[in-house]
Amino acid sequence: MVSTGYVILIAVLALVAGVAIGFFITRKYMMDYLKKNPPINEQMLKVMMMQMGMKPSQKKINQMMAAMNKQTK
Repeated sequence: MVSTGYVILIAVLALVAGVAIGFFITRKYMMDYLKKNPPINEQMLKVMMMQMGMKPSQKKINQMMAAMNKQTK
């Protein structure tokens, strides 16, 4: 018969292993996601505005960044 101590030890080890595996799977998923969909920074915004034919001023870039940050929160 298995003692209670072994059962608790196995349960704790399984929990620790599950947390560790979950952490690494989630980390890999997020790294792949950010590689495919990088967050927009001021430089990318400036390039997009120039591609659309706009002349980007720092004031306009700051306004757009503030609007995007407000929308994500």
